[in-house]
Amino acid sequence: MPDREVVEALGAGLTRHWRLGAVHHEAKTPFQRVLIAETAHGTTLFCDEERQSAEVTQLVYHEALFVPAALLAAQRDRVLVVGSSEGVVSQLALATGAQVVDHVDIDPECVRACAQHLPYGYSVDELTAAERGDGPVRVHYGDGLAFVEDAAGRYDIVVVDLPDERPDEPGAQLNRLYSASFLRRCAELLTDGGVVVSQAGSPALWRDGTLRAALDRFHEVFAQVVPYVSDEHEWAFLTGRRAGGPDPVGEMTTRLGQLGFRPASLDAEALRARSVLPFGLRHS
Repeated sequence: MPDREVVEALGAGLTRHWRLGAVHHEAKTPFQRVLIAETAHGTTLFCDEERQSAEVTQLVYHEALFVPAALLAAQRDRVLVVGSSEGVVSQLALATGAQVVDHVDIDPECVRACAQHLPYGYSVDELTAAERGDGPVRVHYGDGLAFVEDAAGRYDIVVVDLPDERPDEPGAQLNRLYSASFLRRCAELLTDGGVVVSQAGSPALWRDGTLRAALDRFHEVFAQVVPYVSDEHEWAFLTGRRAGGPDPVGEMTTRLGQLGFRPASLDAEALRARSVLPFGLRHS
């Protein structure tokens, strides 16, 4: 029997092939096709044939997303997470001192499959408690856009962790959560000194269109935009503040020792080096 593969589209005329081992879960939910299987990167989550996270690399991704934003925030007591089915960002928020984490995801079947089959993120018991609101993490199932529009509370950090924007699919529901209007509403929910951070696409020259668009929107909404371009993954992240100091990188490196836990995949040198966008993006 031939090996089964997931063929992941990376750009025009470019694909990546993932050879699958044991398949732990496969389903079509009302929102997407979800597959959890073994790959060369360990247990791996795919949604609509796009790799979302993998055992070997997930912590590099999630720390690059959350830790710089946590270091730029004046406080870390209340965190809102939009997307991020695995639950790792919620756990990182707790590790940095969050007292309340509201996690909203549109796809309960995917979130529950992650808890059952992934060796990282929520356990089944942790997710069950969070669904009940029993503890600091509260999981809400629904449209992230509607949740943000209706939210009455304030947050120190708003995390937007979604699959990559799909400019070639104008009707894709997740595209709404990349819009300037969505970012503006997220900014309205911030406490003084709060931040919004989003997965913003790839910095690679041949697939950086979504990152360029994200930069334009962040600069439209926020007075200060601080990038973090992962040195060990293929993604960039943007953190926005409504007002910012003259040396955001200095703030991050100074606060690193006060974070409450030691990141496994970044340090002060990484914060200094990876807060610089690629040459082409800085000079275009």
